[in-house]
Amino acid sequence: MAEVVTIARPYAEAVARLAKANKSWSAWSGMLGAAAPVVAEPQVAELIGNPGVPAERVAELVVAVCGDSLDAQGANLVRLLAENKRLAALPEIARLFEEIRSEAEGVLEARIATAYPLSEAQMAGLVAKLEAKYGRKVTASQETDAGLIGGVVIAVGDEVLDASVRTKLAEMAATLTG
Repeated sequence: MAEVVTIARPYAEAVARLAKANKSWSAWSGMLGAAAPVVAEPQVAELIGNPGVPAERVAELVVAVCGDSLDAQGANLVRLLAENKRLAALPEIARLFEEIRSEAEGVLEARIATAYPLSEAQMAGLVAKLEAKYGRKVTASQETDAGLIGGVVIAVGDEVLDASVRTKLAEMAATLTG
């Protein structure tokens, strides 16, 4: 995993510099978002790893499958990655690019886990509180985990705010037994 990140980071940073210079963050997000799943598709991944299939042929397949989702620069990136035997790193490049974009735009990503799905109004209220706490725009994704019993666990970057019933019960059990 660390090796893929090491390979992908320079490409993601280069694409981010290009996106910043041309004010084309959204366009690059769309192109990387379209190409990454194609490359991750098992049949395409098998072709990428097959030394008997020329890199140019795999690149043209990816470009063709992506169709209008890629402009000339996006297609050139796919060809460059294939030529350098780095096409398999494209999903990680896309992920790193989105991190760089979020940082550049001052947006924090929050993962919110709850025992039960939150309504839109509840999510909006929670996001508003997170934005006030961090002083930045927050985009949130929600997942449900019945094991939490109740409450919420919020992960923002490497910070975790755990206000779940499961954790409170575990703390009470530790206090009573300790």
